[in-house]
Parts: sequence; structure tokens; C-alpha cells
Amino acid sequence: MRKIILSFAVIAALASCKPETKEKLDDATDAVTNEVKETVDSAKIKAEAKLDTLKDKANAKIDSAKIKAADKMEESAKKLKESVKK
Repeated sequence: MRKIILSFAVIAALASCKPETKEKLDDATDAVTNEVKETVDSAKIKAEAKLDTLKDKANAKIDSAKIKAADKMEESAKKLKESVKK
């Protein structure tokens, strides 16, 4: 008789804990989902910032190369004019 009553008490306790456990599990799932979204957003922002920096550096190097090429072309043109004059 005691075993039966104890079994019913354990079953009742488990049954009453079940909805709370589901709520806790749902809350934990929501928390993890939000944390993952925040982490992904943060990583995306950092990646975009790095990409912008790299683009700026690449553009600066391209501009520098264009200026150097233009200077060399001017020098070559001057040398060509001088050699034509002679």
C-alpha cells in the first residue's frame, strides 16, 4: 500500500513539474537563439568593417600606383621630346 501511494506521489510530482520544465526549456531555447543572433550580428558588423578597411587600403594603393604611373609617363614624354629635339 505504501509503495502504491509513494508511486502516485512521485508520478504526481513529475506530472506537476512537466509544464514548468517545458517553460524553462522554452526560455532557455529563446535565450540561446537570441545569443546566437547577437553573435552573428556582431561578427557580421566586424566583417563589414574589416572589408571596408581593406577596400580603402586597396583604393589608396591603386591611386598611388596611378600617380606613379602618370609621373613616369610624364618623364618618358619629356625624354622623348628631348631626344626628338636633338
